[in-house]
Amino acid sequence: MKTSLAPGSQVVAAYLEKSGLQKSLDAIGFNIVGFGCTTCIGNSGPLPAPISKTINENGLVAAAVLSGNRNFEGRVSPDVQANYLASPPLVVAYALAGTMQKDLASEPLGTGKDGKPVFLKDIWPTNQEIQDFIARNITREMFESRYAAVFEGDTNWQGIATGKGLTFTWDDKSTYVQNPPYFTGIKPQATGVGDIVGARVLGLFGDKITTDHISPAGSIKAASPAGRYLLDNGVSQADFNQYGTRRGNHEVMMRGTFANIRIKNHMVKDPNGNVKEGGLTIHYPSGEQMAIYDAAMRYKAENVPLVVFAGVEYGNGSSRDWAAKGTNLLGVKAVIAQSYERIHRSNLVGMGVVPFVFEEGTSWQTLGLKGDETVTIRGLAGVKPRQRMICEITDAKGNKVAIPVICRIDTLDEIEYFKNGGILPYVLRNLAA
Repeated sequence: MKTSLAPGSQVVAAYLEKSGLQKSLDAIGFNIVGFGCTTCIGNSGPLPAPISKTINENGLVAAAVLSGNRNFEGRVSPDVQANYLASPPLVVAYALAGTMQKDLASEPLGTGKDGKPVFLKDIWPTNQEIQDFIARNITREMFESRYAAVFEGDTNWQGIATGKGLTFTWDDKSTYVQNPPYFTGIKPQATGVGDIVGARVLGLFGDKITTDHISPAGSIKAASPAGRYLLDNGVSQADFNQYGTRRGNHEVMMRGTFANIRIKNHMVKDPNGNVKEGGLTIHYPSGEQMAIYDAAMRYKAENVPLVVFAGVEYGNGSSRDWAAKGTNLLGVKAVIAQSYERIHRSNLVGMGVVPFVFEEGTSWQTLGLKGDETVTIRGLAGVKPRQRMICEITDAKGNKVAIPVICRIDTLDEIEYFKNGGILPYVLRNLAA
């Protein structure tokens, strides 16, 4: 078992220390490991090596209980798939019980020094006890002392050399912040929208693919495209940090798109016919298996557009903009799904990627798609909100099928964003005008 405590504020650490509660938390393994987004973003440290080894060698579904706001599989730790959200006292209670397989409402957490069972109700504080604790230990002065110099930072922050110009001075050697390519080659006027012709399939995904599947915020594996990029740029694995803290570098983030270790692309199967986990795909027509990023870059060099197929509620979870940005940078022109999470649908349009939905009763599964097909959708230059369009799919043998799809560019404003290549070029052109 692994335990850690990462309060949202240093004030929490102050009143836990003042009250003596931190001493008790330390005794059962809840030592403070950091502050802020530490737990939610998967930065509370790796599992002990023997536990990690056992999980991965035996294909175990490990569980975690966290007082956070993200419970996506692989988020808290790449080794942990089942994550349950709970209040801080419940997290401690489950740690004392040592298992998720107890009903804490009726089963004891353990045995006390007197040999009698101890139940959750025995250790749960009353509302009055909590109010008394607050009155004794939490003061205005705590907040004032902790936040008085919050913008000054420590000596490390103060030692960062900064420029004095009005615009940011980009450092081409930085692995954290790079000048993104969204405006590369931009012209004063939009050049128009072309059809999607002969696009290859980058992925066949199932239902409820989250934005964390599409653009993970957690740890970066050394063998992944993002890991190789960092190693090639002189970053040791110990200093990888995670995707969430490198979101200012598009080179890392586009390599991380569709790279969640738990995502399943149904194009890629093992010898037993089981879908493989991880950001893998098949490049066609070569038939080679490779990382999704590597395949996307190969298609880009071949001047081949891409599409992604998915099931219901594509893009649910947190509204991470990088799930749409990364999709755009990989060269994906359209996503064809059964339904979308509303914000991700909007974000895709904002990045110039067209979201389509199948008509009721149709899916990539009912069409029998394998991923070796090509896709053509014409008429995008004059597209109107929620227009019914025809998607022509050609399989590897040359057989064609034409299916209706609904364009989920929903408003006239979104049509303008799309025709400009996304909301960023649209805003820049308006500012320039």
